[in-house]
Amino acid sequence: MNPKVEHRVPVLIVGGSLVGLSASLFLGRLGIAHTLVEKHADTSRHPRGRGNNVRTMELFRVAGAERRIREAASVLSDNHGILQAGSLTGDDQEWLFREIDPGGGLARFSPAGWCLCSQNDLEPVLVRCARELGADLRFATELMSCDQDPDGVTAVVKNRDTGEHATLRADYLIAADGPRSPVREGLGIGQTGPGDLFHNVSITFRAPELADAVGDRRFIACYLTNPEADGALLPVDNREHWVFHAPWHPDRGETLEDFTDERCVDHIRRATGVPGMAVEITGKAPWHAAERVAERYGAGRIFLAGDSAHEMSPTGAFGSNTGIQDAHNLAWKLAAVLEGAAAPGLLDTYEAERQPVARATSARASARSAEHSHPGYAAAPNAGGGRQRGVLTVALGYCYPQGAVIGADPDLPVVPEQMRLTGEPGTRAPHMWLHGAGERRSTLDLYERSFVLLTGPENGAVWRAAAENAARHWSARLDHHRIGDGPDADLSPEDGADWAEVHGTAPEGAVLVRPDGFVAWRAEGRVADPEGALREVLGGLLCRE
Repeated sequence: MNPKVEHRVPVLIVGGSLVGLSASLFLGRLGIAHTLVEKHADTSRHPRGRGNNVRTMELFRVAGAERRIREAASVLSDNHGILQAGSLTGDDQEWLFREIDPGGGLARFSPAGWCLCSQNDLEPVLVRCARELGADLRFATELMSCDQDPDGVTAVVKNRDTGEHATLRADYLIAADGPRSPVREGLGIGQTGPGDLFHNVSITFRAPELADAVGDRRFIACYLTNPEADGALLPVDNREHWVFHAPWHPDRGETLEDFTDERCVDHIRRATGVPGMAVEITGKAPWHAAERVAERYGAGRIFLAGDSAHEMSPTGAFGSNTGIQDAHNLAWKLAAVLEGAAAPGLLDTYEAERQPVARATSARASARSAEHSHPGYAAAPNAGGGRQRGVLTVALGYCYPQGAVIGADPDLPVVPEQMRLTGEPGTRAPHMWLHGAGERRSTLDLYERSFVLLTGPENGAVWRAAAENAARHWSARLDHHRIGDGPDADLSPEDGADWAEVHGTAPEGAVLVRPDGFVAWRAEGRVADPEGALREVLGGLLCRE
């Protein structure tokens, strides 16, 4: 067979689930041409992976997809909290937490919020957004092999409908091909961590009567603890369509074939406490909870993202969110290298930044499963960690003590005990509302396509000239915004907020933010030579010096 040779593409993405599609969206927003191949014929049809945390929604907001995602998620917009109960009809009931954001305190930190959008609803939105940006998305297309050399990656793919093979040539490859990643295995990259934690079978079913038993309890999930029929109940539409996660024990010789429709119906009836309820089983899908992190996040021109790089317990929905944030971190770095602004060394910071986050987050996910006594997980809860402890810091407050940052505290914990979004290098830049050009927007809305320098108007003209000259010197994208009041300001803070105080600097200082919204460098006071300082900083960040 003579494979068809296709034209070169800057980036090849392998895997078209949440992480691969997010990578496509982020690359498309940055103007980077790419091809995505996914062996399945279409997006996921099973309602899973529904929790999108605030950081993920910030990224989708900046990428122009947030509104569409919330529209797709509208049916579950009023669902909050995790309920634990012996059954839906008994007295043994406890809210593990009632609200994701009690009191609305999250608004101090972010312009976005959590969103409950199942994978089967989210993925089609990402497909539409990516294709509108010109993405080449090829479903029913399987990667057969890939080889790399100093100049690029050669991949052979197969159209599963026609059997036709094609050869693609890419500068770089992103492997978002799942926990059993053939690409990772082909690279010989091992994994660390405890390994498998527990196994479940996800059962989709139709039961109109169940809504009466649930009543007005609009939960995200309900952990049902009947020792003879435990599991997790999740609403799909709060009316007649539901998902039930039943524990599966392959270590005891239990097979998927043992989960007959009759067994599933009986299990759901006993778990919910609604005997005789009419239940129609509509689907079954096994899944495995594990804690593993890849020893390396890639090799040469091939990078791992999402489940190929890390596996996490599903409690807290940390896994998919961490993967989407992997893709965002990698996208701007690939764009900078492909455009010639950065040296390839910038790509080494992907592992340096994201691997420690995965290790800390996966450990927190496992602890959270123990805290919530997730069905099928026998681990004892952590004696020292209270429920809900550190959830927001894991989702939003993680930081990069090393990587493409200058001046970060190397001893800063990857996940701090308390939120520290105060402009420190290596942390997500602070959120504050701004007004300008007739619109209201967050500082976070400024960060996507370029580095951004924030200063006050007092010394703004000097910093602007310095930014323009430094950007020209390195052929880099660098925007400058003067924040303050008066005719010399570009943007005005809302409610008299002090931009310098919020960002931990003096009025004559400056803060440099990366395209992904993380603080790259901060001048906490007056700088004698702003242009020289920015040239040195940009050169270091872009690995040009």
